[in-house]
Amino acid sequence: MMTIQENLQTSMFSVTLEEIVPNDHFLRKLDKLVDFGFVYDELAPYYCANNGRPSTDPVVIIKSLLIAFLYGIQSERRLEQELNFNVAYRWFLGLGFDQKVPDHSTVSQLRRRKFNEADLFKKLFRHVLVQCVKAGLVSGKLVMTDSTHVKAFAAKAASVEIEIESQSDDFFDMLDAYEATERAERNLPPIERTRPKSKNQKQKISTTDPDSGLLGRKNKPDGFHFLVHQTIDAKNAIILDATATAGNVHDSQPYLRQIDRIIEILDEFHIDIETAAGDSAYDSPHIHKQLFDRQVHACIVPQTLASNGKTEFVRKDFRYNKSGDFFTCPAGVLLSFRNFNRSETGVFREYRAHPSNCKGCKFRKKCLAPSQQSRKLQIHIFRELVDKNHRFSRSHRGKESLRLRQIWCEGTFALQKEQHNLRRLFRRGIKAAHDHCLLSATAINLKRMVKCLG
Repeated sequence: MMTIQENLQTSMFSVTLEEIVPNDHFLRKLDKLVDFGFVYDELAPYYCANNGRPSTDPVVIIKSLLIAFLYGIQSERRLEQELNFNVAYRWFLGLGFDQKVPDHSTVSQLRRRKFNEADLFKKLFRHVLVQCVKAGLVSGKLVMTDSTHVKAFAAKAASVEIEIESQSDDFFDMLDAYEATERAERNLPPIERTRPKSKNQKQKISTTDPDSGLLGRKNKPDGFHFLVHQTIDAKNAIILDATATAGNVHDSQPYLRQIDRIIEILDEFHIDIETAAGDSAYDSPHIHKQLFDRQVHACIVPQTLASNGKTEFVRKDFRYNKSGDFFTCPAGVLLSFRNFNRSETGVFREYRAHPSNCKGCKFRKKCLAPSQQSRKLQIHIFRELVDKNHRFSRSHRGKESLRLRQIWCEGTFALQKEQHNLRRLFRRGIKAAHDHCLLSATAINLKRMVKCLG
């Protein structure tokens, strides 16, 4: 017997949202775990208390944006449509069938104006992170950092080439301090170094989004991008920090600021970072030293250094005597400490053999270039610390830490690009990029919080 369904679209029935939304729905679990009431306090200075027309509830706007990033809804117009007919979304927002959902233009304007002025997305990310820390989802034993590219809302053709002046005064101040400490330990008099002149470099910038940058990396897409830098705790893959930079910024530049922000948050809960893992982009002596100063153990993939091709003998062929502070070459000749040298990458100890010892050496052709009179070695002042950390990264524990970094960092970025709006931007400017990456990271943290606690 065939059943023909009657059209019931205009039928009247009585039902509540509470009855329709399943008890085990994700948004129900999220609503129990996170209180968004703090938003009212944060935005109170931006609303008039006793004048003006009634506004859209800011918590409703925040929850709407979270729905967009939790469920991969990319546009605010599409978000308005989804909120209209999805019963679970209405329940989460606290809106009945007879109430209007936020208009897409309202969401857009509040996002760009009041929320931007209040730095609300940063506070939202921190609020959720603190909830995760309080719940014991973060240990600090291993934190892992990586970056990924996000397509900017800018065409490559709309660009101009300009000259920029490289400024590095802060870095050279730090090198001055490092060298002064080293010279004092050797009872050498202080010396004033002449600062290198700033070099003007040509660089393409986008005329539609000057804050973005050309990626310029091997095996990466062409065009203007932003980079999203994230640090994740290994215990439950909670994102501890997320920030955005132009696509042509090196990964190491924002790294220490990220670590400091994380230390500041975790200090409130008496949690220390024990080990920080990163790929070879973070393998600089400066980062090794700064992590050591922060009492954080570095587990970083060693850079693969290309040989200069001028000599057969390299650094590893020379044996170092720590007590005597000299090197011995394969022919048994001593290379003694001569001076400190500086470059744009750091401070180096120079060890040199006497020319008379190299003149008739049987290994001369393997050891010296034709223009050289004696062999010299330039050793970074933090080389011993770097070598120690590299040995750890090659140990069983170090390899496991780097394996976890690859799984969680790269896996999280893949998930965010596929499901949480991190593939490309639809707004311009570094602040918009930063807010976007914070919302995506907050969505990930909420999902992992619900999985662990819900």
